Amino acid sequence: MSMESTGMRVYSGGIWEEKYGYARAVIAGGRVIVSGCTSTVDGEVRHVGDAHLQALTAMEIALEAVVKGGLSREDVVMVRYYVVEQRHFDPVGAAIAEVFGTVRPACTGVRVAGLVDPRMLVEIEIEAHRA
Repeated sequence: MSMESTGMRVYSGGIWEEKYGYARAVIAGGRVIVSGCTSTVDGEVRHVGDAHLQALTAMEIALEAVVKGGLSREDVVMVRYYVVEQRHFDPVGAAIAEVFGTVRPACTGVRVAGLVDPRMLVEIEIEAHRA
């Protein structure tokens, strides 16, 4: 996946961006606000059945957009994640701790009825802010 920036928007070329008319991320002043990311790479859901690996892949995509927007992992101030099953909170939370370590952004986890593709177990949004 290759991200491109047009100044105020970052695009990853993901299938849902074009289909639903949104950008991967929006740069607003000193902030980079990343749309919900799943483990979809090149149009295919990766790590079917594994919420932890799906979360790691989603965060990799989200953090690539943060970097393309001019910030870094250390600038992340908020993570929101949505899981489709109660049992996925712990594996996704562990993935967040693994990726962010001492950064310790604010975080909200929500259980939802489902995501756009039933193979998706988690969707993650990230916001970063230039200090």
